[in-house]
Formats: sequence, structure tokens, C-alpha cells
Amino acid sequence: MMSNSAANKSGNSFKEGLREDRRQIGLWCALSSNLVAEVLNPIGFDWILFDVEHAPNDIPLLLSQLQAMRGSATEPIARPEWNDAVAIKRLLDIGFRSFLVPMVQNAEEARVAVAATRYPPEGIRGVATLNRAASFGGDPNYLKTSNSNVCVIVQIETSDSMDKLESICGVDGVDGIFVGPSDLAASLGHLGDPSAPVVQDAIQNIVTTAKRLGKPAGTLAPARDDALRYLNWGFSFVAVGSDIGLLRQNAVTLLSDFQGQPETGA
Repeated sequence: MMSNSAANKSGNSFKEGLREDRRQIGLWCALSSNLVAEVLNPIGFDWILFDVEHAPNDIPLLLSQLQAMRGSATEPIARPEWNDAVAIKRLLDIGFRSFLVPMVQNAEEARVAVAATRYPPEGIRGVATLNRAASFGGDPNYLKTSNSNVCVIVQIETSDSMDKLESICGVDGVDGIFVGPSDLAASLGHLGDPSAPVVQDAIQNIVTTAKRLGKPAGTLAPARDDALRYLNWGFSFVAVGSDIGLLRQNAVTLLSDFQGQPETGA
């Protein structure tokens, strides 16, 4: 007979990593490019976030990026534009199984996000078997295994969601919480300054509370010192950079290395 731990085990290694509180390092992708995804695929990040909320992504672009990630050990995570069942369903159907849902304010909104990712009776996801996620009808077990493989992370980005954190963490099917530093800073009156002491205190309080409740916490920290500090505070999954940031900063550095150099004759 299968043990309870084996029966509950997911085929999603990122989700399993959350359950085991393993450190998982990620990268943010907003360039909406399948070539960028293909370059990043073999590098070895534990997860890569493909953004829809703040990036010019649509379903065909996301599909091409998923195709570029095929066979990768890196888990692709989608952030939909909103906590919307139809938007999440379309992402599920093209093959995403891990989600970062933005602006979740309370437990009811967290339950809505979870329900959108599950087939009945656990949720409200519409049933289709000829989609990419089900290998276009070639995976007879997809309907049976999809619910257990889905991973749902909800974003804590406002003072309201901070106040409701314990009830949000208590929602069945929420696998983790994720602090959005920029929106949280704006909500706390420090627009554009997530390094403000009151914001940093709030971030530390969030991860402390989440860990006390047994819920893994993640965040985005493109600055190395911030990422190391957050990991030390107990964040277990952190995006340590972005495709846009890597491209821009390296381009700026490259140009500065050559600007102002004396010209030499041929």
C-alpha cells in the first residue's frame, strides 16, 4: 500500500521543494521572447517566472517560451495579469502548472485563485483534453494528476493583505506566499523606495509569520545584498534578477568600459 507521503507527492519538483523548504533560486522574465527562454533554459535556475501582469506577453508568446523550456529541470511559473479564472485556465491549457497570482488581498481571493487551477470537485477549471497540457489527448492520466501537480503562490503586496496574512496562509491549496516589494512599498507610503526601514520591517514580519505558519515565502530581489538578506531572513525561493536587468546592466557596463578610452591610430 502506498504511504500517505507518497500518495501526496506531486510530480512538480518546484512544489515539492516548497514543501521541503528547500532554497530555490529563480529569475524573472519579462522580455516575452522564446529566444531568451531558450538561452536561459540550460543555465540551471530552479524556476523562471514568465510575467503577464507587467510584460507584453500573450498566449502565443507564452506558448513559444514554454516550448523553448521543454525538457528543462527549471520550473516555468506564470504570473497572470489578474486573479481571473479564465486567464488562469488558458495558461493551464498551454502547459503551465505553477502560478504566481498577483494582488491577493484576503482568504476569499486566495480560495478563488486555488479554485481556478483545479478541476471539479476541488475547483472550477473547465475540462478540455485536446490541449497542449494533456499532450493533445495523448496523456490519459492528465485529468487525474493535474490537480496534485498544480502549484499556487499568492502575492502579498499591500497593507491589507499583510493584515490578512494568517487567514491567507490557512487556505488549502496555497503552496506559498510571495512578497511584492515595490507594491508593498507603495501601499505603505514609500512609492519607489522598498528599502525604506518601514518596508523592510514589514517584509521581515511577513516572512517570519509565514514560516511560523509553515508556509514558504518568496520574493524578488535583483540586488545581491537584498537577495542575501532575504534568504537569511528565511525566504526560501527568491528571484535574484531579471532578463531585462541582466541585459541592460551588462550593456551599460560594456559601454562604460570603452567610453572615454583614448583613440589610437590605425
